[in-house]
Amino acid sequence: VIDHPKYQESKRIAIFLSMPDEVQTEEIIKDIFKQGKECFIPRYKPQSNHMEMLKLSSAEDMSSLALTSWNILQPSDDDTAREEALAGGGLDLIFMPGLGFDKKGNRLGRGKGYYDTYLGRCMKHPHGKPYTIALAFKEQICESVPVTENDVPIDEILYEDC
Repeated sequence: VIDHPKYQESKRIAIFLSMPDEVQTEEIIKDIFKQGKECFIPRYKPQSNHMEMLKLSSAEDMSSLALTSWNILQPSDDDTAREEALAGGGLDLIFMPGLGFDKKGNRLGRGKGYYDTYLGRCMKHPHGKPYTIALAFKEQICESVPVTENDVPIDEILYEDC
């Protein structure tokens, strides 16, 4: 990931804070700050498909985040001081989580449509749609995953031995 050309050229990067069953992202987050890039993380709105990408100020800033009922760290609802990526310069790159992926770039998420809805909003931003890279285990690569017309394909899927 660290040597990937899209990562190297990107300045504003959104990345998920991994759950135990996902590719772990903490070292990538530390590298984002080490390289002087801007890091944005998701804040999910319960009972909706709305998600924001909010700026982290440092890798240590993760320790200030609240744990949700889904066991995900994210900025609390009353944390209003953070920059939302689309309120500013948009994003260059989004690292995407998922449960399953196929080699055509289709992604099976957790069913709420947070990332697909967010990418739709990105497409309306002057900066345009960021490049998307899914981080996966090779066991998550399937022949095909079910998709709907609302699903936005991933630009690239990184997994061991890909």
